[in-house]
Amino acid sequence: MDDAAYGQGQNEAGRKIPTHELTYARLRDMVLFGDLAPGQPVTIQGLIRDLDAGMTPVREAIRRLTAEGALVLQDNRRVTVPRITPDVLDQLAHARLSIEPKLAELACIRLTPDRIDRLAEVDATIEPAILAGDVHTYLQQNHAFHFALYAMAQAVVLEDIASSLWLRFGPSLRVVCARYLGSGLPDRHAEALAAMRAGDAPALRQAFESDIADGIGQVRQAMIAGEI
Repeated sequence: MDDAAYGQGQNEAGRKIPTHELTYARLRDMVLFGDLAPGQPVTIQGLIRDLDAGMTPVREAIRRLTAEGALVLQDNRRVTVPRITPDVLDQLAHARLSIEPKLAELACIRLTPDRIDRLAEVDATIEPAILAGDVHTYLQQNHAFHFALYAMAQAVVLEDIASSLWLRFGPSLRVVCARYLGSGLPDRHAEALAAMRAGDAPALRQAFESDIADGIGQVRQAMIAGEI
């Protein structure tokens, strides 16, 4: 969903979204796209102000995201995005490299020229964001590219797991992007699109494996350097 739809409180079909779902989606995006830095406490009152929502839907959103491992409730008034640890990063790496390339492979057989063109349109917004150092747009459109393809796999269990993994990984990737965007960032999407157009599922799987491994490697380097 785009920001305009959020502002109207409607989904893509034009139906009104319940306030608690809208608040959850907004807070989830704040975590996913790095608006909340790992380890930085945020007050619940501050979230109420930023989300323009009441206490009840904000607390419900916090409860759901805490259950997903994306937030930690420190006390009755503050939450934080957990800092990633080497052990957690190893687990995330194993899970992402197992699940997401499989989703890409499953999606390959359902690709059509129109679908590939739509993915290419999303990807076309990523390179300008990299060059401009626009971290938020990069993270948003990179996520859109991946999950538009994953949705085509029609493997809802794997897609749900991938969504949860990105929630845990996204804040740390935001730290890395803030450092590297503008000076160059690995992007395997051109390889992925070429594989899609060729109908080559193994090559598409490999492109996603490489793309994911690149991001994990950068987060690991930042962790070693003490930046995360």
